[in-house]
Amino acid sequence: MERLTRGQLIVYAAVGIAVLLVGARWLSASGEGPAQAQGISFSSGSGSSGSSSSGVSVAGAGGEDVVVDVTGAVRDSGVYRLPAGSRVEDAVKRSGGATAAADLEHINLAARLTDGQQIVVPDRAPSANVAAGAETGSAGGSTPAADAPISLSSATLEQLDTIDGIGPVTAQDIIDFRDQHGGVGSVDDLDQISGIGPATMEALRARLQP
Repeated sequence: MERLTRGQLIVYAAVGIAVLLVGARWLSASGEGPAQAQGISFSSGSGSSGSSSSGVSVAGAGGEDVVVDVTGAVRDSGVYRLPAGSRVEDAVKRSGGATAAADLEHINLAARLTDGQQIVVPDRAPSANVAAGAETGSAGGSTPAADAPISLSSATLEQLDTIDGIGPVTAQDIIDFRDQHGGVGSVDDLDQISGIGPATMEALRARLQP
């Protein structure tokens, strides 16, 4: 048998290495084990690509929506659904915003909402200025009542909103009616406004003056 020379051995070795490299590339291109190579595992799924995709979607959604009950000094109390991570301020805005009588300084608007939470927006307590004015009047010999009549010709929305049976919407309607008619000569004229019934008129007569 003819003995192979050293040069032939080198050539054969190079050919063998080349064959191995080509085989390795072919296996890689055919998709054998790419998931393992990239560090991706589907072992936690049900075995189908659909269930694996669903699991990724839930994880990336950042949690479910929260349902909260907003009540108190807001324009439209009710139950609302908000995205996870929302704050108390978002819930107040969703309920139409706070009324003129709301005391927002005593609730934490930055608090994060939790599912099933009830948010109660409190009303403002009587201001210190009103109390101080009452004391001053008493010292001077006259004591104005806390519910003294409000002048209809200059009443603000906030003042009208303090009358029983009058909310911010009706208060705005009264101001619009006053502006459209160049003033109001009598409290009884307000019964022309939609939504003001007999009971509300009695409250208006007790708290308003022309």
